[in-house]
Amino acid sequence: MSDSRAEDRAAIEAVLVDSYKAWEGGDAEGMVADYTVDATAIMTGSLRDSREVIRENMALAFAGPLKDSSTYNKQLSLRFVGRDAAIVVSESGILFPGQTEVPDTGKVNATWVFEKEDGRWRIAAYHNSPVLAPGQ
Repeated sequence: MSDSRAEDRAAIEAVLVDSYKAWEGGDAEGMVADYTVDATAIMTGSLRDSREVIRENMALAFAGPLKDSSTYNKQLSLRFVGRDAAIVVSESGILFPGQTEVPDTGKVNATWVFEKEDGRWRIAAYHNSPVLAPGQ
């Protein structure tokens, strides 16, 4: 039996793809569908401390400053922590209407913490931090 965890990797990557698609559709409910109830999201200046709070904040953002936006995401790593946890590190950014690429000043390094609940991978925590320009 191989311990490559290929199925787990594919399931985690599918959760991320579904979240990105929901963002592009302005669907806050869909975006948090694979978050744990007690998930946290930390971004510059904010702490969102449950799936419902994350959903509420994203719904407001999709109706306002993030309307018609999408995201750029480049997975940098995925590693497992035991049998039921994983960490994904990515470079990400928001593409606003009319943009074809995220400016360097808009890119963030993101950490996603996944937890396997009842055989299903869910997002338990998300955190991002701005990418610094070389030499900073």
